[in-house]
Amino acid sequence: MTIYYSLTFMLLASEMVTFCLLVAPLPYSLKKRLFTFLTESKIVAKVAYGLKISFIFVAILFADALQRMFRVTAESDLARHNKQGMLSDIRTDTGIAARKFYAQRNVYLTGFCLFLSLVLTRTFYIILDLIHTQEEYAKLKKATASSSRSTGAQSEDQAKEIAALKKEVEKAQKQQRDFEILKKQSAQNNAEYDRLATELNDLSGNKSNKRVD
Repeated sequence: MTIYYSLTFMLLASEMVTFCLLVAPLPYSLKKRLFTFLTESKIVAKVAYGLKISFIFVAILFADALQRMFRVTAESDLARHNKQGMLSDIRTDTGIAARKFYAQRNVYLTGFCLFLSLVLTRTFYIILDLIHTQEEYAKLKKATASSSRSTGAQSEDQAKEIAALKKEVEKAQKQQRDFEILKKQSAQNNAEYDRLATELNDLSGNKSNKRVD
């Protein structure tokens, strides 16, 4: 394996390890710190920029390996067609089979490296959006809890005010009933006083008439 395909294999292995770390069931706090570091670190940004350039070279290698695989496959089919009915050369067949194997291996290696890079990018942003959604949900839950507590406190205050108003109304009604009772008693007392005064006047008038006779 040439050096650039060896580097491609190392890149593929690092992508597999990174993918396993991304999908690992880490605690929320640890995952949040990890993704915050990955999104805000300048060193990670420079590494990501270098990886983008390397993926461009991997794409070029993929196109070259794909072209070689098609050419070797065509040569293998042509050699098999030309050797029908003739004794096959083991060395030639082995060489063609080896070239075909290497060409397919390079295609698979570079192709999976490119595919996994797309999967990693999409997975990273999905998890990042999930973390942001969880943060917004936590904030909304906290705000709802605080508003419910304040609403509960307000309802308790309103209940106390209503109870106090009911007591005042009952007190006023009691005073009103007492006033009506006193009013009736006063009217009765006035009527009784008038009656007694009338009787007294009548008695006084009768006595004075008897003295004149």
